[in-house]
Amino acid sequence: MNADITPLTGEPLGLDLVNTRARSGADSVDHLATPAGLRAWIALEAERLQDFGGDALATISQADLALIQAVRECATSAIDHVRQGRTPPTSTLRGLNQALEAAPLHLELQWNGTSMAALPRRTGSVIADLAACLAEAVANVLTDPAVASIRKCEAEDCTMLFLPASPRRRWCAAARCGNRVRVARYYQRHKDS
Repeated sequence: MNADITPLTGEPLGLDLVNTRARSGADSVDHLATPAGLRAWIALEAERLQDFGGDALATISQADLALIQAVRECATSAIDHVRQGRTPPTSTLRGLNQALEAAPLHLELQWNGTSMAALPRRTGSVIADLAACLAEAVANVLTDPAVASIRKCEAEDCTMLFLPASPRRRWCAAARCGNRVRVARYYQRHKDS
Protein backbone atom coordinates (compact mmCIF):
# COMPACT_ATOMS: atom_id res chain seq x y z
CA MET A 1 0.00 0.00 0.00
CA ASN A 2 1.21 3.45 -0.86
CA ALA A 3 -0.24 6.17 1.34
CA ASP A 4 1.26 8.77 -1.03
CA ILE A 5 -1.66 8.27 -3.43
CA THR A 6 -3.83 11.20 -2.46
CA PRO A 7 -7.57 10.86 -2.83
CA LEU A 8 -9.15 12.53 -5.82
CA THR A 9 -11.36 15.30 -4.48
CA GLY A 10 -13.42 18.01 -6.13
CA GLU A 11 -15.80 15.65 -7.88
CA PRO A 12 -19.36 15.28 -6.57
CA LEU A 13 -19.07 14.01 -2.99
CA GLY A 14 -20.54 10.62 -3.90
CA LEU A 15 -17.75 10.10 -6.45
CA ASP A 16 -15.13 11.35 -4.02
CA LEU A 17 -16.35 8.65 -1.62
CA VAL A 18 -15.93 5.94 -4.27
CA ASN A 19 -12.47 7.31 -5.11
CA THR A 20 -11.25 6.74 -1.53
CA ARG A 21 -10.18 3.30 -2.71
CA ALA A 22 -7.69 3.87 -5.47
CA ARG A 23 -5.08 2.23 -7.60
CA SER A 24 -2.49 4.14 -9.54
CA GLY A 25 0.26 2.22 -11.25
CA ALA A 26 1.28 -0.73 -9.11
CA ASP A 27 0.26 1.06 -5.91
CA SER A 28 -3.13 0.91 -4.26
CA VAL A 29 -4.57 2.49 -1.17
CA ASP A 30 -7.76 2.45 0.84
CA HIS A 31 -8.12 5.86 2.45
CA LEU A 32 -10.93 4.54 4.66
CA ALA A 33 -9.02 1.51 5.97
CA THR A 34 -8.42 3.09 9.38
CA PRO A 35 -10.17 5.62 11.62
CA ALA A 36 -7.26 8.01 11.04
CA GLY A 37 -7.71 7.61 7.28
CA LEU A 38 -11.41 8.43 7.57
CA ARG A 39 -10.65 11.52 9.65
CA ALA A 40 -7.99 12.63 7.13
CA TRP A 41 -10.41 12.23 4.21
CA ILE A 42 -13.09 14.18 6.07
CA ALA A 43 -10.53 16.94 6.64
CA LEU A 44 -9.91 17.04 2.87
CA GLU A 45 -13.68 17.32 2.37
CA ALA A 46 -14.08 19.83 5.22
CA GLU A 47 -16.07 22.30 3.18
CA ARG A 48 -18.72 19.70 2.35
CA LEU A 49 -18.53 17.69 5.58
CA GLN A 50 -18.13 20.53 8.05
CA ASP A 51 -20.45 18.94 10.64
CA PHE A 52 -18.03 16.03 11.01
CA GLY A 53 -14.72 17.82 11.52
CA GLY A 54 -12.88 18.57 14.73
CA ASP A 55 -13.72 16.33 17.66
CA ALA A 56 -16.97 15.01 16.12
CA LEU A 57 -15.18 11.83 15.04
CA ALA A 58 -12.47 11.68 17.72
CA THR A 59 -13.33 8.09 18.56
CA ILE A 60 -14.27 5.80 15.71
CA SER A 61 -14.77 2.10 16.31
CA GLN A 62 -14.23 -0.66 13.76
CA ALA A 63 -18.04 -1.01 13.55
CA ASP A 64 -18.29 2.72 12.77
CA LEU A 65 -15.66 2.39 10.09
CA ALA A 66 -17.41 -0.68 8.66
CA LEU A 67 -20.64 1.32 8.29
CA ILE A 68 -18.90 4.00 6.22
CA GLN A 69 -17.08 1.35 4.16
CA ALA A 70 -20.43 -0.39 3.51
CA VAL A 71 -21.89 2.86 2.16
CA ARG A 72 -18.83 3.16 -0.10
CA GLU A 73 -19.28 -0.42 -1.37
CA CYS A 74 -22.94 0.24 -2.15
CA ALA A 75 -22.01 3.54 -3.82
CA THR A 76 -19.36 1.86 -5.97
CA SER A 77 -21.76 -0.82 -7.12
CA ALA A 78 -24.72 1.50 -7.71
CA ILE A 79 -22.73 4.12 -9.62
CA ASP A 80 -21.03 1.46 -11.74
CA HIS A 81 -24.38 -0.05 -12.69
CA VAL A 82 -26.29 3.20 -13.27
CA ARG A 83 -23.57 4.89 -15.33
CA GLN A 84 -23.68 1.87 -17.65
CA GLY A 85 -27.48 1.94 -17.86
CA ARG A 86 -27.94 -1.23 -15.78
CA THR A 87 -30.18 -1.82 -12.79
CA PRO A 88 -28.25 -1.77 -9.51
CA PRO A 89 -28.53 -4.87 -7.33
CA THR A 90 -31.39 -4.76 -4.83
CA SER A 91 -28.95 -5.32 -1.96
CA THR A 92 -27.00 -2.23 -3.04
CA LEU A 93 -30.06 0.00 -2.99
CA ARG A 94 -31.18 -1.56 0.30
CA GLY A 95 -27.79 -0.73 1.84
CA LEU A 96 -27.95 2.91 0.76
CA ASN A 97 -31.56 3.23 1.93
CA GLN A 98 -30.68 1.71 5.32
CA ALA A 99 -27.93 4.29 5.76
CA LEU A 100 -30.41 7.06 4.92
CA GLU A 101 -33.05 5.68 7.29
CA ALA A 102 -30.62 5.33 10.20
CA ALA A 103 -30.31 9.10 10.53
CA PRO A 104 -33.60 10.67 9.49
CA LEU A 105 -33.51 14.22 8.17
CA HIS A 106 -35.81 16.87 9.55
CA LEU A 107 -35.96 20.65 9.47
CA GLU A 108 -35.07 22.64 12.56
CA LEU A 109 -36.26 26.21 12.86
CA GLN A 110 -33.72 28.73 14.10
CA TRP A 111 -33.79 32.47 14.55
CA ASN A 112 -30.66 33.99 13.02
CA GLY A 113 -31.06 37.43 14.57
CA THR A 114 -33.18 38.95 11.84
CA SER A 115 -35.27 36.15 10.38
CA MET A 116 -36.22 32.51 10.64
CA ALA A 117 -34.24 29.81 8.93
CA ALA A 118 -35.20 26.16 8.46
CA LEU A 119 -32.01 24.12 8.61
CA PRO A 120 -31.79 20.41 7.81
CA ARG A 121 -30.73 18.28 10.79
CA ARG A 122 -30.13 14.56 11.08
CA THR A 123 -31.04 12.62 14.19
CA GLY A 124 -28.68 9.74 14.70
CA SER A 125 -25.23 9.03 16.06
CA VAL A 126 -22.41 11.02 14.48
CA ILE A 127 -21.43 7.98 12.39
CA ALA A 128 -25.04 7.30 11.33
CA ASP A 129 -25.33 10.98 10.38
CA LEU A 130 -22.09 10.76 8.35
CA ALA A 131 -23.22 7.55 6.64
CA ALA A 132 -26.58 9.15 5.80
CA CYS A 133 -24.87 12.30 4.50
CA LEU A 134 -22.63 10.19 2.26
CA ALA A 135 -25.56 8.02 1.11
CA GLU A 136 -27.45 11.20 0.26
CA ALA A 137 -24.46 12.42 -1.77
CA VAL A 138 -24.48 9.09 -3.63
CA ALA A 139 -28.23 9.45 -4.22
CA ASN A 140 -27.58 12.89 -5.73
CA VAL A 141 -25.03 11.38 -8.13
CA LEU A 142 -27.32 8.48 -9.04
CA THR A 143 -30.32 10.71 -9.77
CA ASP A 144 -28.40 13.34 -11.70
CA PRO A 145 -28.88 12.99 -15.48
CA ALA A 146 -25.10 13.44 -15.79
CA VAL A 147 -24.57 10.02 -14.19
CA ALA A 148 -24.27 8.50 -17.66
CA SER A 149 -21.30 10.77 -18.39
CA ILE A 150 -19.25 9.62 -15.40
CA ARG A 151 -16.00 8.22 -16.73
CA LYS A 152 -13.28 5.97 -15.45
CA CYS A 153 -9.80 7.40 -15.85
CA GLU A 154 -8.27 6.21 -19.15
CA ALA A 155 -4.96 5.40 -17.51
CA GLU A 156 -4.91 1.62 -17.75
CA ASP A 157 -3.90 1.15 -14.13
CA CYS A 158 -6.13 3.78 -12.47
CA THR A 159 -9.55 3.18 -10.93
CA MET A 160 -10.68 6.77 -10.32
CA LEU A 161 -14.07 7.99 -11.54
CA PHE A 162 -14.81 11.56 -12.54
CA LEU A 163 -17.53 13.71 -14.03
CA PRO A 164 -15.88 15.50 -16.95
CA ALA A 165 -16.49 19.23 -17.29
CA SER A 166 -15.12 18.94 -20.82
CA PRO A 167 -15.77 16.10 -23.26
CA ARG A 168 -12.01 16.01 -23.92
CA ARG A 169 -11.09 15.11 -20.33
CA ARG A 170 -9.55 11.64 -20.29
CA TRP A 171 -7.80 11.32 -16.94
CA CYS A 172 -8.83 11.68 -13.33
CA ALA A 173 -6.18 14.39 -12.97
CA ALA A 174 -3.61 15.63 -15.46
CA ALA A 175 -0.95 15.82 -12.76
CA ARG A 176 -1.67 12.30 -11.57
CA CYS A 177 -2.40 10.07 -14.54
CA GLY A 178 -2.20 12.38 -17.54
CA ASN A 179 1.47 13.15 -16.99
CA ARG A 180 2.29 9.53 -16.19
CA VAL A 181 0.60 8.30 -19.40
CA ARG A 182 2.26 11.00 -21.53
CA VAL A 183 5.70 10.21 -20.09
CA ALA A 184 5.17 6.48 -20.73
CA ARG A 185 4.17 7.18 -24.36
CA TYR A 186 7.17 9.46 -24.84
CA TYR A 187 9.49 6.82 -23.37
CA GLN A 188 7.98 4.13 -25.59
CA ARG A 189 8.34 6.25 -28.76
CA HIS A 190 11.98 6.96 -28.00
CA LYS A 191 12.74 3.44 -26.89
CA ASP A 192 11.44 2.09 -30.21
CA SER A 193 13.43 4.65 -32.24
